[in-house]
Amino acid sequence: MRVWFAELLRRRPSVGIAALAALLLLSASLGHEGLRVPQMLLLALPGLIWLRWPVRSPPWRRLRLFGVAMLLGIFLLDGFLRAYLRQRYAAVPDSTLVLTAAANTSPREALEYLMAQGAQWWPGLLALLLALGLLLGLVRVASQQPPRPLGTGSRWLWLGLLLLCCVAHASKPWRRHHPVAFWPHWAVSVETLRMNWSDQSRQRELLLEQARASGVRALGAESSTVVLVLTDSVNRDNMSLYGYQRETTLQLQALSREEGARLLVLPHAWSVQATTVAALDGLFSFGGSMAAQPGSAAPAPGHILALARAAGYRVWWMSNHDDLAIEQQHAQLADTVEMINREPGRSSSMLDGELLDSLEEALADRAAPRKLIVLHLLGAHPHYRLRAPEALRPFEQGGDAVEREMQGQQRPVWLREQRQDYDAVIHYHDGVVAETLRKLKRHVPAGGEAAWMYLSDHGQEVGHSIDHAGHSPGTEAGYRIPAMLWRTPQAFAPGSGQQPFRADWTGWTLAELLRIEWPGMEPARNVLDPRYRWEAPQLPIGEVDFAR
Repeated sequence: MRVWFAELLRRRPSVGIAALAALLLLSASLGHEGLRVPQMLLLALPGLIWLRWPVRSPPWRRLRLFGVAMLLGIFLLDGFLRAYLRQRYAAVPDSTLVLTAAANTSPREALEYLMAQGAQWWPGLLALLLALGLLLGLVRVASQQPPRPLGTGSRWLWLGLLLLCCVAHASKPWRRHHPVAFWPHWAVSVETLRMNWSDQSRQRELLLEQARASGVRALGAESSTVVLVLTDSVNRDNMSLYGYQRETTLQLQALSREEGARLLVLPHAWSVQATTVAALDGLFSFGGSMAAQPGSAAPAPGHILALARAAGYRVWWMSNHDDLAIEQQHAQLADTVEMINREPGRSSSMLDGELLDSLEEALADRAAPRKLIVLHLLGAHPHYRLRAPEALRPFEQGGDAVEREMQGQQRPVWLREQRQDYDAVIHYHDGVVAETLRKLKRHVPAGGEAAWMYLSDHGQEVGHSIDHAGHSPGTEAGYRIPAMLWRTPQAFAPGSGQQPFRADWTGWTLAELLRIEWPGMEPARNVLDPRYRWEAPQLPIGEVDFAR
């Protein structure tokens, strides 16, 4: 076969060039869209021209073999990597989503991610290896052919193509997408982002100074305790509290019946980001909308934790995450920081229930009359099987309505098993979250006030609309979250919280639970305020019914 192909190339060298061009076209089409596809072909064209150029010296032929194989192989790798990101996350490499994830990921966590997603990416890896093998074979056979003189027509054709290559490389908007230029610049962007996160001390001081200058003050009782339970990757569609067919949240449902008007379940809660770091940035900074009101001398307060401290609250941050970005940007604004998880990456097996003792100690601390306690849980973050005790697997038998529905949707076996694991996590998570509220109820300050808020940073796709388990910026499941509120002694007004709620406006609602105010507040963004006005966020998933 090889001899036959070599003979074909000797007689018709253009066949090998055409085969390589077709391979590059396939790669570019997978990783790019529209006019970018022919642009990438023009950027890769020098390698094809070099193959066709007559070279007589064997050492120069070997050098050409190595150079062309490396150049075209880089283009193949670029196309396949971009195709993976587009398919799984509807993202390009230099998007905020990917840059943030890369800057916030260690090599160990990246390896764990690849191992966890093996069933989804190994077919693409196999295709890439086959494509690279084909490319190397084509280049090797083509580069070994004896040089043939170019006819006048061929010479002008290749010179014209070479001129187009020069134009492509001279154009900065085109040149910056060349893999040799793009990926080193991408690595610099990731490292710059990581360095910015590692030096946040001055920024935190500025946020605190800004909050003190805002005129913020606390209202209501002298004694007040507020607990914010912030979880990760929980989709409300998997909670029986929201109508899911598996009984995953029986304890929260029981609390809802017991507490009546003091416990409010927000039926239409949405995140506006599908990843943790971006979601928390908006959640704590009022959606980035903290500009001072026109004509107001009050500065923009910036961060709800800084505001709480400036108003006289002692702030605790207790976390089951081991995350540099979150710790630097948010946790270190607290007076007391307790990070119980010392094992970074998805393989961490620390359970959220381990935070309950820390919560009990903070609630029992009477040194501060006003306290805000933030619990940051791992929730249902992948790997799902590590987020609940191994013995707690109530849905492994399958055969129920959820299993039958997924079978009807032709979801693969591995995805149905992932759904069982995910629902087991929600079942365990239900007990942890319910216990945080029970503990707060036992520690309500005498003659004081208490409030509790629970929500997830973003959702999770586990076979709801596509064959995928994990973060999903391209589907509704990536943004559908639970949200619940509780307070005493004042109950919630009838009809409160029935409009859609967006997580990046959480700061306005949390400010009401804290009973703090400052000049320039926006009651239209507080879901508990009668003046609340819903504004739909722009999500990258097309038409969305936010009242569903």
